[in-house]
Amino acid sequence: MKTISLLGCGWLGLPLAKQLMEKGYTVKGTTTTEDKITVLERAGVVPYLLVLSEDSALIDFVALEAFLADSNCLIIAIPPKLRGAVKENFVLKIKNIIPSIEQSSIKNILFVSSTAVYKDTIHFEEWTTVDSLAEPDTENGKQLLEVELLLQNVLSITTTIVRMGGLIGEDRHPVKFLAGKKGIENPDAPVNLIHQNEAVALLISIIEQGEWGKTINGVAPYHPTRKVYYTEKALAMGLPIPEFNEEGISVGKRILGSVL
Repeated sequence: MKTISLLGCGWLGLPLAKQLMEKGYTVKGTTTTEDKITVLERAGVVPYLLVLSEDSALIDFVALEAFLADSNCLIIAIPPKLRGAVKENFVLKIKNIIPSIEQSSIKNILFVSSTAVYKDTIHFEEWTTVDSLAEPDTENGKQLLEVELLLQNVLSITTTIVRMGGLIGEDRHPVKFLAGKKGIENPDAPVNLIHQNEAVALLISIIEQGEWGKTINGVAPYHPTRKVYYTEKALAMGLPIPEFNEEGISVGKRILGSVL
């Protein structure tokens, strides 16, 4: 498994590609914009311009087949686009490429999902584990769970699902969006986060250890309340402290990422 096809070379995918190449893998990566072709080439990734679509007639299947060719492992690291006015059918976009995956040399799929597949509860003092019922209450979670099931049922291919917590990094932290805001809900709910570096290391470990056919929670073992955590981070970064609504009942979940 020295050639890996990586669908989505974005904020998580590109650092993952770089780490894989440092370990001797050849990485074939996709982008949806021509401008990023050069970025991928400079990084050493074999680039493919590929835009998935709910309309199969709009997909470049020649590029898709070339992207999948000679690889045993496919990593899918593209999130649903469900923010803003335009909302996509992520399930249909993935469904449209499954026949091509089935006809390729791919034997294993690594799908980056989200802990959004778990429902929020008022009982977050109890652990949410991979054995807990996945019953999403958001559209994002519902579509991700449906894609998980689709990929797990692809014939002759073994899929591992990684349900990542909130992704953070040096250039990306939710406190930047919460700083100075008032009336933020769920102050007592635990945070479930994972650093970009940890997420990349986890995905590589799965590949190198052959952990296929698994469902894994990618969450750091650190779960302070939202109020405590974001207050501390705001102070550390010199940002205005966010103010939380203390009157309502907090809902959330405390996710066990013990595999880490």
